[in-house]
Amino acid sequence: MKLSHYQFELPEELLAEHPAENRDESRLMVLNREKQTIEHKMFKDIIDYFEEDDVLILNNTKVFPARLYGNKEKTGARIEVFLLRELNEEQRLWDVLVDPARKIRIGNKLYFGDDETLVAEVIDNTTSRGRTLRFLYDGSYQEFRRKLTELGETPLPKYIKRDVTPEDEERYQTIFAKNEGAVAAPTAGMHFSKHLLKRLEIKGVEFAEVTLHVGLGTFNAVEVEDLSKHKMDSEEIIIDAKAANIINTAQKNKRRICAVGTTAMRAVESSVSSSGTLNEYDGWTNKFIFPPYDFSIANCMITNFHTPKSTLLMMASAFAGHEFILKAYEEAIKEKYNFYSYGDAMLII
Repeated sequence: MKLSHYQFELPEELLAEHPAENRDESRLMVLNREKQTIEHKMFKDIIDYFEEDDVLILNNTKVFPARLYGNKEKTGARIEVFLLRELNEEQRLWDVLVDPARKIRIGNKLYFGDDETLVAEVIDNTTSRGRTLRFLYDGSYQEFRRKLTELGETPLPKYIKRDVTPEDEERYQTIFAKNEGAVAAPTAGMHFSKHLLKRLEIKGVEFAEVTLHVGLGTFNAVEVEDLSKHKMDSEEIIIDAKAANIINTAQKNKRRICAVGTTAMRAVESSVSSSGTLNEYDGWTNKFIFPPYDFSIANCMITNFHTPKSTLLMMASAFAGHEFILKAYEEAIKEKYNFYSYGDAMLII
């Protein structure tokens, strides 16, 4: 498969700027791979596709308020700082992206907040927009992290052009988020309401929680025509014994195992044993899944509608079949489904 196989024209009005009023009332397109059929449902209807002892793999990563705005010393220029990952807790070193990058050089200082009690010094260049910052703050590490949370805002994707609202803090997060570390939400999971999860639990569906801290690299468009030459950014994953046992038991009993989102799918596919079962894992993955690919763990997947040329679309294509996914996307555009983070969902069975 080549990059050009993943190009399509997406009408701008289908880009969802706001979430559905209720989490589980977004639309759901159901793709049956065996029958090659497409159904149109509401997300809450997903319960009809699961039985007792089936498993949903949930990514319980939590988004932190990663976008800060500071002012450059002397000039006062407003600079956006996007926190990517903490490098050293003791020294308060962080990998970040800055915008506009051309104004930010090694040695520059940035001041944050009205009282300017938080300061950052640029100590290294990493990429064209990437920098390493050392934060200076007169307080304990816990106080420093609280200050980052206070000054940061919800890191909505750049294609959402509106300002961040207080509602985004809660809605750009899954209801099962608990392990902080993501700079973008695992958006397929955002469609689940507490009520829907409770109904699934009553039905006997099991939940296996894994963690993949979503980085910005997940959303980088692929720029090489030969997909095998694309390099994924590394993301941290944690799969504990409890999750591995739930999933391996379901696999042994030939139950439906559904990865909720491309991030949950990447996590489990990054830790497969030689016998095709799931191993515990605590580390990093840069796994890139594109056709042709044999999936080892999940036999079902929930995902959103993705951008052209994205690695997320390529994974959905590997799972559903390329021709089938293109047909589904054509139908989604015709039926005016909403795309991207706050958009509608797809269930592939």
